Amino acid sequence: MPAHSELLFHLTRPPLQKDSDTPPLLLLLHGVGSNEEDLFELSKYLDPRFFIVSARAPIQLMPGAYAWYHVQFLPDDMRIDFREAEHSRSILQRFIAELIESYQLDPDRVVLMGFSQGAIMSLSLALTEPDRLAAIVAMSGRLLPELTPQIAAPEMLKDFPIFMAHGVTDNVIPVRDARAAHEQLSKLPVDLTYREYPMGHQVSIESLNEIAAWLKDRLDRKPAAKA
Repeated sequence: MPAHSELLFHLTRPPLQKDSDTPPLLLLLHGVGSNEEDLFELSKYLDPRFFIVSARAPIQLMPGAYAWYHVQFLPDDMRIDFREAEHSRSILQRFIAELIESYQLDPDRVVLMGFSQGAIMSLSLALTEPDRLAAIVAMSGRLLPELTPQIAAPEMLKDFPIFMAHGVTDNVIPVRDARAAHEQLSKLPVDLTYREYPMGHQVSIESLNEIAAWLKDRLDRKPAAKA
């Protein structure tokens, strides 16, 4: 169902199976040049207990194509507008609060699932303000080096659940970037699940099945109390 907010246009799928009066939120964040309809197609494969929201990024590149920040792909690197990335992160913080209030969702069960630039945004939110989230899934993403000084204190990140999925033949965000993120995250006290798949810059059935099972397992666990 399409919905408007003061912050971001989005699509919604209410829970198909009720587990409480305040359902868990699964917020889907698309990649650069895409829109809210992209990841929303995955809803049918994901746990029916989630209230699923697929958000449209705030920067319009062209009709039907949106981004969380501008990025320039260079031969061996990427150049990003980090100020825009930070602004989008601020919007997402407020958007999550708005969703919780508007749809009467559980603030202790907020999960982000992002692809590519959406995965980058998910990691950025999780590592800077983990107390706002219960878990994240980062598909075909990377860590922004500019974010490193803002990473939360280790005690705030203890056991925070992160699932990272990446294709070994990804020609947009090379697998070396995912492996660098894996190395950096492994130095933090997060609960990291890292998987590589025989795919490119995409979501394969194999990766989606593992992600869906991981998300189900997260929901089946009692959420830890937040400080």
